[in-house]
Formats: sequence, structure tokens, C-alpha cells
Amino acid sequence: MSGLIRALIDVAALRANLAALRVAARGAKVMAVVKANAYGHGIAQVTAALELADAFAVARIEEAVALREAGVVRPIVLLEGVFTPGQLQAAAAADLELVVHDPEQLRLLEEHRGEHRFLVWFKVNTGMNRLGFRAEHCAAALERLRALRTPLRELRWLTHLASADDTASAMTATQVARFHEILRRLAGRGPAPVTSIGNSAGLLAWEEARGDWVRPGLALYGASPVPGRSAAEFGLRPVMSFETTVIAVRDVPRGETVGYGGGWLAVRDSRVAILAAGYADGVPRHLQCGSPVRVAGVEAPVVGRVSMDMCAVDVTEVPGAVVGSPALLWGPGLPVEQMAARSGTIAYELFCGVGQRVQRLQR
Repeated sequence: MSGLIRALIDVAALRANLAALRVAARGAKVMAVVKANAYGHGIAQVTAALELADAFAVARIEEAVALREAGVVRPIVLLEGVFTPGQLQAAAAADLELVVHDPEQLRLLEEHRGEHRFLVWFKVNTGMNRLGFRAEHCAAALERLRALRTPLRELRWLTHLASADDTASAMTATQVARFHEILRRLAGRGPAPVTSIGNSAGLLAWEEARGDWVRPGLALYGASPVPGRSAAEFGLRPVMSFETTVIAVRDVPRGETVGYGGGWLAVRDSRVAILAAGYADGVPRHLQCGSPVRVAGVEAPVVGRVSMDMCAVDVTEVPGAVVGSPALLWGPGLPVEQMAARSGTIAYELFCGVGQRVQRLQR
């Protein structure tokens, strides 16, 4: 399917989204989250486009080292930290900033004998219950960090919000309050510590959930992190246009079915276009019949079950649909959130699920 399906990456939209998020951040620095191949957008071209970000964040050390090898000089934060002495050495060599969230990571730092002084983000578990030190364990963990043989270059504080996308939930306010109470008790005297709280939803939906650094991911790529509110409401532009091509057009008589399992029945004589896009490319297998895509510039519904390499679209009302016609799965005017909602998933998963065989092209 080479050349038939592609993800066009709009670098101007990326830069515009970064600028819009800087305005929303109101002076906070921006740590652009580019983990998981920049949410499926291609980490090399995304980091090049976001050269004005204050830092980048990835999940795994392999991602961070690849960025350094690609020439990225901005600070890089390793959100999951390191887990072996070899990873710690690699992090020192690449001058990575480490998130520390587990006692085993404290032990690695205690056993470190190199001269490199790490900048550490101390992660507090304020309710996510995934990574981070619980309130009752923070004091002991901080004491160990402050007693390291090789002192830290700097200690910063971080937490992660569990429900920032739910503006009706009290959990975000509770988490922020817990975070600041722990800071008040443990940060000590002197200058106020540097903090990071807000992910995309925290930044855009919660005035109090920002900190000195914000960590936008999804919003950078032009999708809304807040259900019920469009990306355009936040001044964001879609970065990815997920496009494919019509490879066949079939006449389907009334009463016949389309696709595996006969999941769609033609209630009239119909024309059906077959697109070169399936679940191996990133179109969800459970995409509902009737979900809109755009063929030859006209919106038309998906019909039948998505297969590995193809999906079908009813183009009875699209006379211009022929073999070779372009088709848009999501992009400008056709938000990714729409397909996500009709697939029982979220935009994050669709972006990250764009297949390896899909060409990513800059425009």
C-alpha cells in the first residue's frame, strides 16, 4: 500500500499550537511531550518544528538518546526515569533530566559514582496511584536525595493529574491542593521550588493546575483534551491529516452486504468505495458503520467492518468518487475526536496507532 496512505504533518500548525499553549500557560515554561514517536506524528520532524519549546519530554531512555543523536540540544525529561545502572550512565552521558518516582531509582542514584550532577524531578503521587511517592513517603525519599554522594544539580517537583479532562470532577482541585500542601511541609526554606502540574487538560481547563512548567501532549497535535469542547475553541489546529486513496468502486445491489460478517446491508442500490486503509494502518476495527470520512471532498459514511488493509465507504451520493480519489480519515474539518468517539476510544490511541507502513510526510 506504499504511497496510497499517508499522514501529512502540518509543521505550521504545530508551531501555532505551541504559541497558543504558551498564551494559555501565562508565563509557565512549556515541556513538549513527544513520547511514543510524538503521538504517532514522527518524533524527528516534530522536535525540529518545536525548536522553541523550552524542553521535551519522553517516556523511555531509548527515545531520549535518539533525540540527542538527532542533534536535539534542548533539555530532555525522562518521564519514567531509569531502571538500571546502564540506563543511569546513558542518562548522564546524554545529560537527561530524570523523573524519580520509586525507591529503586533512589538506590541507583545512591550507588552512582560518576561526576555528573543530575537535575531531578521528584514525582509526588497525589491521587493518580500510578507513579510517584505517596505523601507519607516523601520526607524519607527527599532525605535520601539530599544526602547523595554526588549532589543533584537541581531538585524540582512534579505530579500528574488523573481526571483533568473531567471538568465536573473535584479530583483535580483535590490533587492540586495535596501537592501544594506537601510542598509547603517538605520543600524547606529558601526560594520556592520549581513545579510542574498541568498536562494538556490541566493547562487548558484548570486555572490552578499549571505550575512553573506545563506538559502539553495531545493539545500540541491539535486535538482537544477536554470532552465536549473542540480543539478550535482552544485555538488549536489539527496537525495530522490522515489520508488514503480509493482503490476500487463497486456497485452493490439492494439487499446485499459488504465486508466480513455481512455487517452492513444495502437498503438501496449503492456505490461503495474501497479505501486503502485498515486496522493495520490505524483505522479502528470497531469503527461504527455510519462514521464519516471524506471522499473526493465530500463526507460519506463508512460501511461494513474495517479489515486489516481496507475499509468501505458508501459513495452513492458522491458521484466524483473514482479509483484514485483521495479520502480523508481525519484532519482539518474532520476532527480525530469524531472517529475516536465512534470507535469507543480516544484521540491519543488513534494518533499512536497510526501504522508503521503509513508514510509520514511534512507539508
